[in-house]
Amino acid sequence: MPYELRDTELPFISIIMPIRNEADFIEGAIRSILDNDYPAGKMEILVVDGISNDGTKEIVQRLSLSDSRVKMLDNTRRIVPAAMNLGLKAAQGDLFIRIDGHAKIPADFIIKSIQCLREHPEAWVVGGNIKTVANSYTGQVIAAAMQSPIGVGNSRFRLGDYEGWVDTLAFGTHYKWIVDKVGYFDDELVRNQDDEFNLRIILAGGKIWMSKSIQSTYFSRGSLSKLWKQYFQYGFWRIRTLQKRKRPAAFRQLVPLLFVSSLLVLGMAGLLWRPFWIILIIEAALYVSGLAVGALDVGRKSGWRYAPVAPLVFVILHFAYGLGSIWGGIRFSILKGRGMKRPEQMKLSR
Repeated sequence: MPYELRDTELPFISIIMPIRNEADFIEGAIRSILDNDYPAGKMEILVVDGISNDGTKEIVQRLSLSDSRVKMLDNTRRIVPAAMNLGLKAAQGDLFIRIDGHAKIPADFIIKSIQCLREHPEAWVVGGNIKTVANSYTGQVIAAAMQSPIGVGNSRFRLGDYEGWVDTLAFGTHYKWIVDKVGYFDDELVRNQDDEFNLRIILAGGKIWMSKSIQSTYFSRGSLSKLWKQYFQYGFWRIRTLQKRKRPAAFRQLVPLLFVSSLLVLGMAGLLWRPFWIILIIEAALYVSGLAVGALDVGRKSGWRYAPVAPLVFVILHFAYGLGSIWGGIRFSILKGRGMKRPEQMKLSR
């Protein structure tokens, strides 16, 4: 349905892009925003660069010279929450949207987001689903696995085909006044800062609406090792998020931790009483059956050539997250964070 408001009634939008070393994707990401069907005078793009050293900064500077809507800020701390806070403090918009440097949005993304906010006045944030894509075969398998419930549980914004209230989503359109109510992004959280920010919105009485009409594209990793590091970090920082907010996590966020912990406990308990190993074998057999179901799901939805490798991707998603959560429990609950590097000193996987 076309948007019927006049340009003078449309709000000013601040797009905040936290980036670091995105030379392969940044130009496409920025151009997809510039090409949106939204009045040029009603938008700014704040590219917050974490001291890139791969030519990203030069690409952004070139684009900013040709279009004044593109502005660049330096993020010396190099982490996403610090970038978001720098962007928010510089933002002139009535609304803000985070768009990553390895993503693209269609021409109607902004206007449909505005329309969705008008149609759901009780919503503080609106967004849609992400279609994960890649260029290499490995990346395409990862992308396919990320759109299967076996890989990501009931994460609505990754699975798509859903309309309704959600607990979190990516690339949401937010009212700027939300920051006055819930504060800025937590700059201790290297990962999961979006989830934690959305949790504070819900605790403050806000709601988040997901619409099928709002879509974006995300370019997945093409490396299994990088995927492992990323999901290990997600699991690790999930524990700190739970500690700080003292609110139960969504069940899907605990499944990898519970599953991996159960395997370890049953394996060790079997040394004392062998019947525990029988339970371990049964659990492992059920898990392998689940992997097979996931492979069939990937083959049916994305192509059968991806099915043979999909179980390996599922294993990485589950075990990296689960082991990361266990390590996070040790570092944050038992060791109380002693000896940890500051967030900006950590080596992160994009």
